[in-house]
Amino acid sequence: MERFLVKKVAVLGAGVMGAQIAAHLVNLKVPVVLFDLPAREGPKNGIALKAIENLKKLKPAPLGVAEDAARIQPANYEEHLAWLAECDLVIEAIAERMDWKLDLYTKVSPHIAPHAIVASNTSGLSIGKLAAVLPESIRPRFCGVHFFNPPRYMALVELIPTVDTRPEILDQLETFVTTSLGKGVVRAKDTPNFIANRVGIAGMLATMKEAETFGLTVDVVDDLTGKKLGRASSGTFRTADVVGLDTMAHVIKTLQDNLHEDPFYSSYATPAVLEALIAAGALGQKTGAGFYKKVGRDILRLDPASRDYVAGGGKADEIVSRMLKKAPAERLKLLRESTNPQAQFLWAILRDAFHYAAVHLADIADSAREVDFAMRWGFGMQQGPFELWQAAGWTQVAQWVQADIDAGKALSAAPL
Repeated sequence: MERFLVKKVAVLGAGVMGAQIAAHLVNLKVPVVLFDLPAREGPKNGIALKAIENLKKLKPAPLGVAEDAARIQPANYEEHLAWLAECDLVIEAIAERMDWKLDLYTKVSPHIAPHAIVASNTSGLSIGKLAAVLPESIRPRFCGVHFFNPPRYMALVELIPTVDTRPEILDQLETFVTTSLGKGVVRAKDTPNFIANRVGIAGMLATMKEAETFGLTVDVVDDLTGKKLGRASSGTFRTADVVGLDTMAHVIKTLQDNLHEDPFYSSYATPAVLEALIAAGALGQKTGAGFYKKVGRDILRLDPASRDYVAGGGKADEIVSRMLKKAPAERLKLLRESTNPQAQFLWAILRDAFHYAAVHLADIADSAREVDFAMRWGFGMQQGPFELWQAAGWTQVAQWVQADIDAGKALSAAPL
């Protein structure tokens, strides 16, 4: 395979993701042109210039060296479309609006170099529908390239082909993303929210539902579903706060709008507590309040019943913490057979994860490997669902999951 050389990249969209993708590229000495709309007042490049300047202030820092922001060339769609001809890779990263993206593709297509790879950083929109507006000459060079936020720190990049994407284009882009950008690549099918967000957000929704079923507070859930479970230390509700509750709701809506035939469709309902927080403008960490709220040095947690913030710090029961230190087979057996509500909750969310991943595997990925690595690199899990399932004993766990499905305890009646 002929090596694909990336001498310059165009990033379309100077929002949160576009600017940070540009930052990660210049961290690795790849020149970038960052495009956005022409500003209505002041310099035409004002929007891109402001985004580049803002990169120096963000935490965690998207730039390794703040001065490298100067390596990003600001541009606007009115004056600088001709610069696209100099770029070997064009990454679109504007807001998640299909109509906006299609309009932009129509505008930039005539200016893209005949050898350039074109990719969308959409987090879940159909790559095939995006490709439909492109000229036939570009479609074989178009695919999805979904960086996880923040791009400098998150390992996962999902590559999503369309029916027209040439295989060598994916190979070339994967080589660049892994060797030059230092990322872990997973190839996903063109289904809503792809792999990591599809499985991860479904898992977070299931966790919120099971927490309500077993009467657990958000801080206890986060202690149970963080490092003790071999997952990211932020657990579930704090992760939602960090991501942004409005962002999470957007991903949920993609599931609701596109998966009416999904056997788990009823579990995609937006939790009432999430709707209430968003309506109140409590969008998580970026607004100072969500499932948690910092008051002085204290971190308060939301009490869903009263909708007030109360003292936090709840932890897992010691007996459950001990269960989680056991080997996988014994761990799952103890959790399933325990009468402790926290243990029952943990078995329920693990069962839900195994069930969901098994039912959807064929639709979203080519193998279990993609699902497991997507959850490792995108959601900070030490083991993906299939890895844990296999380590705990494939047949025995499958029998336990099917027994719960038959008993009506699972989120869906879909058989394994």
